[in-house]
Amino acid sequence: MWLSRRFKFCPSCGAEVRYQVPADDNRERATCPACASVHYENPINVVGTLPVWEQDGVPQVLLCRRAIEPRHGKWTLPAGFLELGETTLQGAVRETDEEAGAQIEIGPLYGLMNVVKAGQIHLFYRARLLSTHFNPGPETLEARLFAEHELPWDEIAFQTVRDTLRHFFADHRAGNGFPLHCGDISY
Repeated sequence: MWLSRRFKFCPSCGAEVRYQVPADDNRERATCPACASVHYENPINVVGTLPVWEQDGVPQVLLCRRAIEPRHGKWTLPAGFLELGETTLQGAVRETDEEAGAQIEIGPLYGLMNVVKAGQIHLFYRARLLSTHFNPGPETLEARLFAEHELPWDEIAFQTVRDTLRHFFADHRAGNGFPLHCGDISY
């Protein structure tokens, strides 16, 4: 069961909200009995990159070891919440810079995963690393490259990252390009 990020008070006037189905709607919404505002709770977008360094036909991916919760100390792709006023592409580039200090050439969208129970949508863009010099930010303990056989599979922070990595290395081995992968995470 997905746990909602439920409103307690109206952001418009501060009164306590009620959860009820508004007229002409089909689900419960946070409604304010004082000012009649209806507040919608929608999924959060998480954006990031799959940064790759390839040498002699052997790809390595950049992972960041988390310095924050959730999953402190686990490895992840550079990613985070999309900010207002930016596109998903801009957010992915920003997160890669903030978390890894990596210089990249952004590529196409590669993974789109619905994480319904967390109320999130994760989007990962392929990216080509322009350098192997990284300058991790405060949310990252360490940023480093991993070849497929070196990946710390048991230490990967999130299922969406694990799935993205599996798709990437399978696509690379197949040699048929890198199609968009879409899926649902149900944990």
